[in-house]
Amino acid sequence: MVALALDWALASVISYAFLDYHPLATLGVFAVMTYLLVATLGFTIGHRFLGIGVRGIEGGAPGPVRAAVRTLGLCLVFPPVITGPDGRGLHDIWAKTRIARL
Repeated sequence: MVALALDWALASVISYAFLDYHPLATLGVFAVMTYLLVATLGFTIGHRFLGIGVRGIEGGAPGPVRAAVRTLGLCLVFPPVITGPDGRGLHDIWAKTRIARL
């Protein structure tokens, strides 16, 4: 949740500086930033700061489709709060991803 807060804070700063700080603009910046970083690098800025990253459940990079499913689930707000028996958020369960130490 700390990584999520860091990423949301960064999206808020970008939204405030360039997009008049509209709540939907902040959500859009957060979604684009999260998708692009997870799909290409396997982590967001908040993840990297904490030394963690997103991996497929089999251990590989998440790729663009899993990153899209994960980002859409994450933007619904409730999925990160709802966790499965293994501690993964609902957005990670839907995308078949997990958080791992880098």
